[in-house]
Amino acid sequence: MSATSASSANGEDFHHPCRFGAAAVDDDRTRFTLWAPSAGHVAVEIERTAGSDPERLEMQRDDSGVYSLEVACTPGTRYRYRIDDELSVPDPAARAQYGDVDGPSLVVDPAAYRWQNAHWRGRPWHECVILEVHVGVAGGFEALAERLAEWSALGITAIELMPLNEFPGARNWGYDGVLPYAVEASYGAPEALKALIDRAHGLGMMVFLDVVYNHFGPDGNYLPHYAADFFTGERTPWGDEIDFERREVRDFFIDNALMWLLEYRFDGLRFDAVHAINNDDFLREMSDTLRRSTAPDRHVHLMLENERNSASLLQTHYRAQWNDDFHNVMHALLTGESEGYYADYSKHTTDKLASSLLAGFIFQGQPDRRGQRRGEPSGHLPTTAFINFLQNHDQVGNRPMGDRLITLIDDERLEAATALLLLCPTVPMLFMGEEWGEKRPFLFFTDHRDELAEAVREGRRGEFADFAAFSDEASRDAIPDPNAASTFERSVPRAHLEDDPEAAMWNARYMTLLDLRHAEIIPRLPGTAAMGAVPLGEGAVLAHWRMGDGTVLAIGVNFGRQGVAIEVPDGQRLYELGESDNADVLVPGAVRVWLSSHL
Repeated sequence: MSATSASSANGEDFHHPCRFGAAAVDDDRTRFTLWAPSAGHVAVEIERTAGSDPERLEMQRDDSGVYSLEVACTPGTRYRYRIDDELSVPDPAARAQYGDVDGPSLVVDPAAYRWQNAHWRGRPWHECVILEVHVGVAGGFEALAERLAEWSALGITAIELMPLNEFPGARNWGYDGVLPYAVEASYGAPEALKALIDRAHGLGMMVFLDVVYNHFGPDGNYLPHYAADFFTGERTPWGDEIDFERREVRDFFIDNALMWLLEYRFDGLRFDAVHAINNDDFLREMSDTLRRSTAPDRHVHLMLENERNSASLLQTHYRAQWNDDFHNVMHALLTGESEGYYADYSKHTTDKLASSLLAGFIFQGQPDRRGQRRGEPSGHLPTTAFINFLQNHDQVGNRPMGDRLITLIDDERLEAATALLLLCPTVPMLFMGEEWGEKRPFLFFTDHRDELAEAVREGRRGEFADFAAFSDEASRDAIPDPNAASTFERSVPRAHLEDDPEAAMWNARYMTLLDLRHAEIIPRLPGTAAMGAVPLGEGAVLAHWRMGDGTVLAIGVNFGRQGVAIEVPDGQRLYELGESDNADVLVPGAVRVWLSSHL
């Protein structure tokens, strides 16, 4: 099989092996490759001119079920694969689509974009301050690029984009896509995505991407028709279970990850819900291959979402994990909510917050509310192995009404929680709009058709039938319809306007905390280890870390309703929130942060 290279302005090549899809052989010829073991024969259909009848060319099959053919055609050509003279399908490894997920695929030249920041090599992991972003509500790649300078000035060093792969319709979170190689057309062309990343690099910002390898969405997945071996034959809550024991399946996803890192020059990937993959051997192979295939002087960061809390993967193969434990215990502590998965955190909440500050994970092998043991010991991991957050797309958007935390608790407690998040020696992540106190919801939205639209609508309402606030049909009917355009429109954050006093106030708070983080926390992060974390009273905790330069960082925080006694350590007081006439008392809503040479 052939390979392509995306050449930069200074002649440096970022090579990506194209084992699947349409790969340029030279300026005038393209090689098409499709793994279709269930098909008797396959042809590639080429549209020589827009709207013309396609030219059908039979492809050659090898012993493993791979069909290939070299054809005279150029970038921009529309094509499909014809399966057994019965079904025309898009290329599952297409770099772009014309129309939607069931339309023709487009031949793309990965070397067409001329990089302006070709020497960029990324930033060390400990410098990360991440902002999670949905490209659609930002207005697409070009509109998002206009926001980067503002976020860079605030102290954001990395944006993390929710999935970009082609999905049905024009509105979607991106997690039920079916064409993982194709850039969503409603966001912009592949070159517009590269320009966004290029601009971020010019500002000193990294760009990460969420990738979804645990399932395919319900609309537009044609793989079962010609590659039944892609799946195990079992079902998951999201669809057909993918067979990661198959070599071709592994290569399909590994090559996809390489495409994002090499052709598009993303600085890292966040692997969605790997607990649903349940194949750690594949995850280790993925990491090994990506690191072996990227230049050793690049900072490439690989992150997990993993409900299994597999500390062993973080010790050997992955940089960090989204730490749901920290979010869940903070949310339970701040809001008092105890339904759903918050039931695991609603008792002994203060002790559990102390555990998270000490060791990252709360569940390290203990049984959860269902009696299932979850997690592995994590106290030996570096503090930067944990990405902590107060909000993200899941934790906001999976609420029935998409409520942001600012609408659920008072400003004082939110400010205290934000200070804890941004001054802890873990990696902090914010959710788009959080940095200026956005109150508009972020809802679950889709753009499905006909019966599937109705099924998604009813499924969404059924998810909350066991919640007290939605126990009757009338209350469930109030849950926004995911398929309605208005649901998407309500989720678009306001533009950050300087003449909005409340937005300016929240933005100034974030800037103060991030300035302090960059000046005092980040330079000391490498080599940091937790020393201890103890409850001071209901909702109040004092935690200590030995920083990499030997100094001791101490944070005391009180989310409770009563003042608590605190022993004030010697040293430099970095930050204080909440006034008190008594230095030995931590009042409700107070945060104190010290840096000293000893305890």
